[in-house]
Amino acid sequence: MDLTKKYLNLLAKEYPTIGDTTTEIINLEAIMNLPKGTEHFVSDVHGEYEAFQHVLRNGSGNIKEKIKEIFHNRLSQKEMNSLATLIYYPENKIRLVCSEFEDQEEVDEWYRLTLSRLIELCVFVASKYTRSKVRKALPNEFAYIIEELLSKDGNGYTNKEDYYSEIIGSIILLDRGSEFITAISYLIQRLVVDQLHVVGDIYDRGPYPDKIIDTLIEHHSVDVQWGNHDILWMGAASGSAVCIANVLRISARYDNLEIIEDAYGISLRQLLTFAEMTYPEDLNSCFYPKIDPNKEDYFEDEIRQITKMHQAISVIQFKLEGEIIKRHSEFQLDHRLLLSDIDYEKGTITIKGTEYPLLNTNFPTIDPADPYTLTPEEELVVEKLVTAFKNCERLQKHIAYLYSKGSMYLTYNDNLLFHGCMPLTEDGEFMGMEIQGEQYAGRKLLDKFEEVLRKGYLNKEHKDNEKYLDYVWYLWTGPVSSLFGKDQMTTFERYYVADKATHEEKKNAYYKMRNDEKTCEKILNEFGLDPLKGHIINGHTPVKEKRGEDPIKANGRIIVIDGGFSKAYQGTTGLAGYTLLYNSYGMVLVSHQPFTSVSEAIENEIDIMSTRRVIDRELDRKKVRETDVGKELTKQVSDLNALLAAYRNGDIIEKTRQNYTVLK
Repeated sequence: MDLTKKYLNLLAKEYPTIGDTTTEIINLEAIMNLPKGTEHFVSDVHGEYEAFQHVLRNGSGNIKEKIKEIFHNRLSQKEMNSLATLIYYPENKIRLVCSEFEDQEEVDEWYRLTLSRLIELCVFVASKYTRSKVRKALPNEFAYIIEELLSKDGNGYTNKEDYYSEIIGSIILLDRGSEFITAISYLIQRLVVDQLHVVGDIYDRGPYPDKIIDTLIEHHSVDVQWGNHDILWMGAASGSAVCIANVLRISARYDNLEIIEDAYGISLRQLLTFAEMTYPEDLNSCFYPKIDPNKEDYFEDEIRQITKMHQAISVIQFKLEGEIIKRHSEFQLDHRLLLSDIDYEKGTITIKGTEYPLLNTNFPTIDPADPYTLTPEEELVVEKLVTAFKNCERLQKHIAYLYSKGSMYLTYNDNLLFHGCMPLTEDGEFMGMEIQGEQYAGRKLLDKFEEVLRKGYLNKEHKDNEKYLDYVWYLWTGPVSSLFGKDQMTTFERYYVADKATHEEKKNAYYKMRNDEKTCEKILNEFGLDPLKGHIINGHTPVKEKRGEDPIKANGRIIVIDGGFSKAYQGTTGLAGYTLLYNSYGMVLVSHQPFTSVSEAIENEIDIMSTRRVIDRELDRKKVRETDVGKELTKQVSDLNALLAAYRNGDIIEKTRQNYTVLK
């Protein structure tokens, strides 16, 4: 039996009759003529959970746009704002509204009016999907009732008006108004976005990356393109000591060790004890944490402890990085072996032939004759931390999710998504490097990076796993890393050398050449996309809008959506993030002002101020048939037509359905 016949016989088990086959063909053809679903792109959320949640809840302003479309002639701006806030935060808003009424009749009337508006809006946002898809999205508790209400005809036919009115009345009478409004609000949130793309950097800077991943786990359809900060945590969970050291250093620097101890329950007692015993009392300003002004007052002891741990883990990091560089000559990072360039007696360091005084000359754990060897005490700290990270159940759950939903890049509906850059040489060629004895560049380089990453995680219990994990660290800091995109990371110089000329990190040529349309077309071609239709969508580098930088580059071929979710960047960017929406009408870039707080959003109905900018406008509304999903459905229709032909010419015999009588 040839493969085609074998495949058709397998397909016949799912569609055993001509009727089943034709029904599915009709269904798929109909689906392909629906409008394309809305895609929502976010990037570089950096642990800013509340701002991320708000953008997710309001669909980057998409919900408010839908409200305007339906109610702009019937509701005031204040009423539309109130309805939008209710949909974003239904539980909190219901409590607040109901507390303002004097009697139950007012509450019941508000429920009745609000339910009618929500149902009308829900009918509108559900109209671009099949009933089957909407049914799968319905909350279990109210699935039947919501499905009935969504079938309400708005064309003036009144045969069932009493029926619908009675449903709403019964919901209120049975004191289920609050729960029902909550359920339908979350359904609206879900239906306004069909696919969520997170273009990297969930971790670091902000306090709650763990909560962001918990939210993503519950999301109905999401993909992640890994960022450099995500890779660091992925390496840490895989048991990479140097990635763990970097994670802890950044958390200490940004006063965010709570993510380690409270969110993930990883004890830092061993590191603290070692730091207290090893480093002096006089605090070095280089390692002083960037205190969050919104936090409560700190105790002096707490600042001292963070500073000492920061210094201790930084020195451990520099030692571990040196060992990796010496193991991998192909990394071409020998110039980063800075501990060998220190004159420990004079307190100076020589960088590129120039001698600089060190801001801090206290290196109690470094042997000048062997600067990269960990002391026994440092080895014990590292061993304990590696064990803790590898055995943290919650962290492993989150990192397993990133591996299951993530990738180095994604091609989706003619667009190329990656976090950082496509490494290029100065003459515009794809930058290559040697990995495990072979040379890679372009798309093959990113594919190889992903292969090594996955092997590093899957083999985290193997003793020789460093052959994979060293490349994870390289992705964090290497000059040919698509996630880093610079010639070097000058962490040591920023801590120890005052001269800012030594702090320079030169960006990859990509960041200059991405303004050139031909370069973008070359990259799109490399990934098998149509350069005249496709876009490159990046994060990673904050767009400095207040300096006049435009996030749309190369005549619209590239869109940069890192506008500064992280509070650490907002002083530079002048805003609080870009997001992107791509629906059946085209692409819209949305810029956001800083998010204040959930309480402000609920009590004062203050939304994130967002500005929408049309990038591409479809001349004809795009259908599912023209998307990647449509391509898959087209293949399925082709297979089903082949099965139908096989039934009709007798190559495959129809299976008749049998009715069985149940004996009582």
